Amino acid sequence: MIYFKLPFDEGLHSVDKEAHKNAVNFYSYNSLSHIDFNGNIIKVNQEEFNTTPITSESLINDTTNFTAETKEEYCNTLQQVIGVIKENNLPKLVYSRRKIFTDFNIIDYKESFNNLCKSYPNAFRYLFNDGENAWMGAFSEVLGKFNKATHEFETMALAGTLPVLEEWSEKEIEEQKPVTTYIQNILKNYSEQIQQSETYDHVSGNIKHLRTDFKTTIKPEDLDKIIKDLHPTPAVCGIPKYFCNENIRKYEKFPREFYAGYIKVEIEESILYFVNLRCARLYKDSVHVFVGGGITAQSNPEKEWTETELKSEAILKNLVIS
Repeated sequence: MIYFKLPFDEGLHSVDKEAHKNAVNFYSYNSLSHIDFNGNIIKVNQEEFNTTPITSESLINDTTNFTAETKEEYCNTLQQVIGVIKENNLPKLVYSRRKIFTDFNIIDYKESFNNLCKSYPNAFRYLFNDGENAWMGAFSEVLGKFNKATHEFETMALAGTLPVLEEWSEKEIEEQKPVTTYIQNILKNYSEQIQQSETYDHVSGNIKHLRTDFKTTIKPEDLDKIIKDLHPTPAVCGIPKYFCNENIRKYEKFPREFYAGYIKVEIEESILYFVNLRCARLYKDSVHVFVGGGITAQSNPEKEWTETELKSEAILKNLVIS
């Protein structure tokens, strides 16, 4: 079972399972796992969906025995991460955690998904359950968009996070710069003509990010390669990629699974790739909300904790609980 909505499109979609062609694919952060929903993408009547019962009772139990980091544990680990950043003069390293929510009897995921869709109209929004894995999420970072007819390729650099009403500081501005440079350098390997926008505010619910857009033309046979080069971007990993990945595995308490991976959606005219942030893994008796932040030498652990709490609200505030 999968339901999803594309950015700025309130049409509800699913996959019919009648064909063997690609429709929607979820790739894990480390790219070693994927969940595929193959078939034809079909429109779903919203009124019919609203009468479909989808609750936590239909999901599997949480047998992970994971215990979420406390604020003290998180801040202590972050001090070590900041030490690694300073010692190695890193522009940025992304550190994530899980917030585990268990204070409920039943969650109505149909209504929770409807809430998520209303809260984030500019995002790719999804809810799926393949029997073993159930996830829900909404995020608007585009890893790539490829036009099948014109071969135009678009992507974005998205980094830095603040509440909507706060002003950008040097920390967020410096965090976004290496993301932009990283994407520029990759695109130059595939095209000589690259259009780049000014950096501007990208609002996502109760928070905002700094965003720079890129547009170019590539060869269709290079699409898979360019996505593999882009992922994971500094927005979800850090710079340099391989060194940061080693330290993510060393310091993060939990595997990321499909958090910070990407979602591929193939529609008639385009192939779309979305970064899988603001997401949660769903169980019968718990919700694992994945949240992270870009850490720099200027980072303050207390402030970073507050930022992850803010990000967790993207999912938690939209849950319909009984």
